[in-house]
Amino acid sequence: MHIDLRGKVALVTGVGRGIGREIVTTLAREGVTTVSVDVSATDLQDTSAELDATGTPHREFVCDIRDSARIGEVVQAVDEAYGRLDILVNNAGVVGNGAIDVMDEATWDLVHDVNLKGTFLMCRAVLPIMKRQRWGRVINAASFAALVPIYASGAYASSKIAVAHFTRALAGEVGPWNITANAYAPGMIPTAMNGFAQLPPEEQSRLLDTLSLRRWGDKADIASLICFLASDHASYITGTLIDVSGGKLASQMPRLAYEAAAADGDYDFDAAASE
Repeated sequence: MHIDLRGKVALVTGVGRGIGREIVTTLAREGVTTVSVDVSATDLQDTSAELDATGTPHREFVCDIRDSARIGEVVQAVDEAYGRLDILVNNAGVVGNGAIDVMDEATWDLVHDVNLKGTFLMCRAVLPIMKRQRWGRVINAASFAALVPIYASGAYASSKIAVAHFTRALAGEVGPWNITANAYAPGMIPTAMNGFAQLPPEEQSRLLDTLSLRRWGDKADIASLICFLASDHASYITGTLIDVSGGKLASQMPRLAYEAAAADGDYDFDAAASE
């Protein structure tokens, strides 16, 4: 199977670092003209420098995805520059943790405004172009927290499950124009936002014990999924939430398999920890 995305134009939000940076650079290496959106001008400059190395056209825009007027300006500029917009990846998001009984309204509002309303505003802005060309791919970032929340994640988890249901609703509306809409739910992929890789070794081990694939995920795992969902090979997939978590829901106690493998001499916890 060869995924060919050459000639497509993709707009990706939240590209300043982490998974978003990996998504936009991967798309660019696949021959996609990329439009990067982020709130940080400095991070966008770094992204632009990395994209230069791919040799594909790219543009960058400072934009707060809560600002519908600015979103309109960006999408209009893309339409004027390229005459098309094929792929929208709503990757931008924020975390606002805290127990519900002590959470302040500002945190709740920020998390939902960025994660949910921002996704809605971006979709609303690009859909007229996708409908006009009768082709489009909308790919929205949910989270494993949308499947199973963790302690003190009420704001984040509720915003992300809302993104998943919003994506399903969108898919049900845009089918007549050959537009698909899907969401992805990353699990334990170390980023600056979650700090997994900086946790003490014993804490990392405890978290890895919850995975059927007992290792951290990689940003490239998400970027590869995005490329697939954006391609014609995924033309009959829409309205889904794809779990990219290393099998957190595959077994009640994934560590048992590793303990059994270790007892048979087929797995070494100490060696795995040093990788």
